[in-house]
Amino acid sequence: MKERAIPWVFLLILVSLIAFPFIVALLTGSSPLGVARGDRMIMRGESVRWQAVLIEIFLLGILAMSYNLIFGFTGVISFGHALFFGMGGYTIGLLLEFTDLDTTSALIFGLIGGLALAALLGLIIGLVSLRLQGVYFAIFTLAVAEMFFIFFGRLQLTRAEDGFAITDLPVWLDPTQSRLTFYYIVLAVFVLTFVFIRRLVNSPTGAVFKAIRENEDRASAIGYNPLTYKLIAITIGGVFAALAGILQVILNKKVGPELLSVTYTVDPLLMTIIGGIGTFTGPVIGASGLHLLDTALREQIVTIGSTTIRVADSWSLLLGLIFIAVVLIFPQGIVGTWMRWRARRVRLSSPPKGAENPVQADH
Repeated sequence: MKERAIPWVFLLILVSLIAFPFIVALLTGSSPLGVARGDRMIMRGESVRWQAVLIEIFLLGILAMSYNLIFGFTGVISFGHALFFGMGGYTIGLLLEFTDLDTTSALIFGLIGGLALAALLGLIIGLVSLRLQGVYFAIFTLAVAEMFFIFFGRLQLTRAEDGFAITDLPVWLDPTQSRLTFYYIVLAVFVLTFVFIRRLVNSPTGAVFKAIRENEDRASAIGYNPLTYKLIAITIGGVFAALAGILQVILNKKVGPELLSVTYTVDPLLMTIIGGIGTFTGPVIGASGLHLLDTALREQIVTIGSTTIRVADSWSLLLGLIFIAVVLIFPQGIVGTWMRWRARRVRLSSPPKGAENPVQADH
């Protein structure tokens, strides 16, 4: 894809995603709004089921893109990204369930507070730990995230390991009553996240991010402060991860310490590596592929001779095998390997002199 063609491809995908609930409804004979029961809508049917699947893909995509901003474009390896995701979810959950604020005010303050808290945590963690390099920084962020995981896992106010449910949401935002509306809200957030990160990385600030990733000493030598730009990347990435956590809590109407578990660091890391580190569409492709595989295979039962294997019981092993296979076949990730293959093909087919450098596709 050439640079000028990318917006048209993205526009086509966006139109398809907007029409998706109605296409599924048409093909399956279901309603994109669910089934009416009295004055309520019950979320039944193939259209609303697949809306939930795509909402989860959008959420994971936002989380993976936020991680890729830190890891893929700036070169900072963090094992504590779940901290931002979980704290965003806990902030809005606490304001909805444990304050006297009305629902609308709790949602507004929860959204603002969750994003602000994530930004503050990103700044504090960055200032304290960014002078550490490589694996030492990664281990420090993991330790901080696990500290919060243990704290909320034992906090009786939030019912410790059991967590608590969200009991009151506006009808228009409640996924159990207005899933189609929530689908479009999350889709809009997903698209805006993608556009913002793409514009940021293609800006002069993004150029410094990539310079630090490639050679931090050289970036410092030409006058840039790597600490400042790493702080910017971690703060922005943390804010978007918190936004994904807030939407996740609204989708599931449940808050628990699992939001702070290492799963929400490992998953975006795997999605980024599988899709392509330092690419725009790679994390989205990784998130989509892994979640669709999970949806399609997790409940499958495989019979080999007299042995019956339930895929869900061996999902972690299967995921590991998929990851190994993808890394072997696509050493730079799906998008990264395709970009390199295309660049090589363009270079071989170009005249030896006077040829322009190939455009890096995903950028």
